[in-house]
Amino acid sequence: MLVDTRHNKLTEAVIGCAMRVHKTLGTGFQEVIYQRSLAIEMREAGLVFAREIEMPLFYKGVEVGSRRVDFLVEECVLVELKALHELTKTHHAQIINYLEAYQLEVGLLINFGEPSLKFKRFLKNHPRSLG
Repeated sequence: MLVDTRHNKLTEAVIGCAMRVHKTLGTGFQEVIYQRSLAIEMREAGLVFAREIEMPLFYKGVEVGSRRVDFLVEECVLVELKALHELTKTHHAQIINYLEAYQLEVGLLINFGEPSLKFKRFLKNHPRSLG
């Protein structure tokens, strides 16, 4: 599957901002503290983003509700933050489901709760990208 280089640059920039936050704050804070700090870093990095915005959820192309997302960067990269001792497969499934429900292509799951910053990039699967 070919990945848009714009997404790569955006996710790399967000991860760099998250690394600076984690290096400065370390672990032990509530998610909202990391969220506010990451917003400062992303603003300083010149990223265009929305924080805690209500986004529509879709099922089979039909809007069925809405939910707040931690960050939407450049209107195309979903960023979900956690401040947990460890991430599980359930957290991975959550962001994959969010990409589908929000009709987005790329998501980042970032965990500030471990001694080293943990992050994972997710790409929404498309039938057209197979083969």
